[in-house]
Amino acid sequence: MSGKCLKCFRPMETCYCKYITSVRSGVKFVFLMHPKEAYKQRTGTGRLAHLSLEDSEILVGIDFTENSRLKALLTDPRFFPAVLYPGEDAWCVSEPEGAAAIRAALMPAEENALSPKGKTLLVVVVDGTWPCAKKMLRLSPNVTALQKISFSAGYRTEYQFKKEPQEDYLSTIESCYYLLREMQQAELCPKTDIEGLMSIFRRMVKFQLQSQEDRIKAGIPDRYQAAGSIRAKKREAREAKEKCKESEFFPQ
Repeated sequence: MSGKCLKCFRPMETCYCKYITSVRSGVKFVFLMHPKEAYKQRTGTGRLAHLSLEDSEILVGIDFTENSRLKALLTDPRFFPAVLYPGEDAWCVSEPEGAAAIRAALMPAEENALSPKGKTLLVVVVDGTWPCAKKMLRLSPNVTALQKISFSAGYRTEYQFKKEPQEDYLSTIESCYYLLREMQQAELCPKTDIEGLMSIFRRMVKFQLQSQEDRIKAGIPDRYQAAGSIRAKKREAREAKEKCKESEFFPQ
């Protein structure tokens, strides 16, 4: 029985590490990873993003209110912390107002500031399925209190083998890539080579599609379709249960 790579968590024969290139972005990323994403997901892209982005960190948990490492990062005067999350109150890096707000937040207020060249943007990324991510945010007021930042809408995910709730829902690694690309265009961070993020992601997608094709040829059920069917049945059961509860309170 083959072992597992302790970095990318893949079986040794399909380890991705040799294909990962280091990306120096000028931004510090911190991935708040749900335990299911950290230990059960074989195709999670948050770990690949972490392995690619220099000086990034992964913190595993659900409630980060008392997480000592996150507390230390959020109070570190070298950083300006923000959470990557869409919303009307988010600073969109591609819009002039959003870019100006970020630029002002990163510049030192005084000549004798701790960091004469300005602060470093610390981007907190909540990594989990949409329901898990919402729960993590609900339980972590120290994260929801952070300024939100976002990038332009309209991108389409390349996650071909795993269906997202909507076409414009992106994987974690795609979100990091598009944020950095738009930050570079707005001159909010150094124009370094960030293509390594998408190259390792596309390699993973290609590998999964090939594996899926091999399973079909061998007559093995498609586990992604099976998983989708199971999720659909669970969703239908939840909706039926909620409807039943409503009928108890509001009888016809």
